[in-house]
Amino acid sequence: MAHLTAVSNQLRTRVLAADSTSMTTQLLVDALARDAQYQMIHSPSSPTGILDTLKTEKPQVAVISAELEPSGGFELVRQIRTASPNTRVVVLLDSSEQTPVIEAFRAGAHGVFCRTEPFRLLAKCIQCVANGQIWANSRELHFVLEALAQPRLSHAVNLKDGLLSARETDVVMCVAEGLSNREIAQRLKLTEHTVKNYLFRIFDKLGVSSRVEVVLYALRNGNGTQIVPTASRKAVRPLARATKAVAGIPVTIR
Repeated sequence: MAHLTAVSNQLRTRVLAADSTSMTTQLLVDALARDAQYQMIHSPSSPTGILDTLKTEKPQVAVISAELEPSGGFELVRQIRTASPNTRVVVLLDSSEQTPVIEAFRAGAHGVFCRTEPFRLLAKCIQCVANGQIWANSRELHFVLEALAQPRLSHAVNLKDGLLSARETDVVMCVAEGLSNREIAQRLKLTEHTVKNYLFRIFDKLGVSSRVEVVLYALRNGNGTQIVPTASRKAVRPLARATKAVAGIPVTIR
């Protein structure tokens, strides 16, 4: 029986949850623990304790409240990216407004979940994020895409020096503008097959699996080549069409 339990635990998703207070954290942990697919990890109430736990327990997913005191959940998400890079983060939001949604993804979140949504969807959100996907509803995703289309935010969209070749960076710039593979091929004077090959290499180098993740990566990483998306709403549509109502499904390269 002990052996079966050990095997069962290996198959369960290890999750750390930290809400804005100790009491709400315990309520959240208890609620998620009722789902057999999750192995919940005891979460301290302080950011320092959470980071120490992440290093030792190595959960697959951390559910972090944006309202976590004292420095706020967004700052903790940034620290998690450094301290436990293999842990994927879902940020709990009190409201699904543009500013916190964008700030969550810029901090390094892999998903956002608003408290106004049904609790049953949180379990689906965690599992999608654990499987390497991005979670946001269509409204939240549109906030991100619209933000990328604003010239005033273009200074924030960067790629790390030397990570991508010049031509790969050109392709990412086109993806950030929302161009399709055919449109990228026409602009860069390449074949669509070559564009697909570039995208596969870009995905591999950045450790992502979709166009949306490429754009989010560019939005929140490093200094280097600047990507300046067009200010037109038209540029948002091709990328938005590549997602579904809930962006928890990898986008197909096409």
